[in-house]
Amino acid sequence: MKFIHTADWHLGKLVHGKYMTEDQKLVLGEFADVVAEEKPDAVIIAGDLYDRSVPPTEAVELLDEVLYKLNVELNTPIVAIAGNHDSAERLSFGSSWYRNSHFYLTGKLTNDFRPVHINGVNFYLIPYAEPGIVRQLLGDDSIHSHQEAMRAIIDQIEKNMNPNEPNVLVGHAFVLGGQTSDSERTLSVGGSGCVGAELFAPFSFTALGHLHSPDAIRHETVKYSGSLLKYSFSEAKQKKSISIIEMDDKGRFEQRYRSLSPKFDMRELEGHLEELLDPSFYEKQKCDDYLKVTLLDEGALIDPINKLRQVYGNVLHLERKLSQTDTKKKGSFSIQRDERRSELELFEQFYQEMTTAEFSDEKREVMATVINKVHKEEGV
Repeated sequence: MKFIHTADWHLGKLVHGKYMTEDQKLVLGEFADVVAEEKPDAVIIAGDLYDRSVPPTEAVELLDEVLYKLNVELNTPIVAIAGNHDSAERLSFGSSWYRNSHFYLTGKLTNDFRPVHINGVNFYLIPYAEPGIVRQLLGDDSIHSHQEAMRAIIDQIEKNMNPNEPNVLVGHAFVLGGQTSDSERTLSVGGSGCVGAELFAPFSFTALGHLHSPDAIRHETVKYSGSLLKYSFSEAKQKKSISIIEMDDKGRFEQRYRSLSPKFDMRELEGHLEELLDPSFYEKQKCDDYLKVTLLDEGALIDPINKLRQVYGNVLHLERKLSQTDTKKKGSFSIQRDERRSELELFEQFYQEMTTAEFSDEKREVMATVINKVHKEEGV
């Protein structure tokens, strides 16, 4: 049995004011090519097909186009669930007759925990649900956290599970110890949104969505596929991929990865403005990538963002490194007036506490001139 594990497509995603729909369309076209080449027995989509519960029209059209390509044209069974960004009700539409074409989509959690059988493997589809929903569904007032909710769901599954067959859970959860990024929505306050990997011990493989890195956790059988694309600069160094799982009739499996190549990468650049605008530097760069630029320059700069965009057309975020550090310093700044210290000495102390830059002799001379001028005007 071969299946492809993917998740967190986030169709309709807006990143720093840029809609990613065209980028998603291109990379999903490549994904369809991989499916055509690999000819898997199923494609698993572990939640967050959309980025929000009411997605833009273009995102809905793209999902419809991709699923038709995979399921109808390539005749590939699809197993999919809703994630925390999706509307469970919206994704549940049509799910009863989708099954006739081997498209198994579970938007809302129900108390029917029967698996989907594909080529000798049992797939248990557990869409994202808040603990309160699970508490009401199962009539168990002891459920208050995601850990308790997932344990209760798995307890229900185990009542009729055949442990002698390969069993795969498809879920959308934050496993304790997983590495997060800025583009993942927090499931709950504190640690109540986490679940322990030990809960998934009854399954041969657990295909998860939610965390955006395929390396979010290191576990023998509990796996994240990672997101389709990079959706924040905290993911800039991640290697995005899809997972291809080949499983035997005992539940033993081998996993390999296939990388997808987006039209534009998401990267970070750091340097002085003059350096970044030097042809000897930028001619070695892929200048149309999505960029976060951190400038190291001191002092005022005139319209740096537009100057950078003349060379790097997709600068999405610009910041100053000194201002980052200076902001931290301001929080802890305190100074007491010492009548025995001169204004220049007090200003130097103030400057050193408020910034990370050196108070050079040139700056000292300028400040001394200003102070002397003020003294003369005040007749001091």
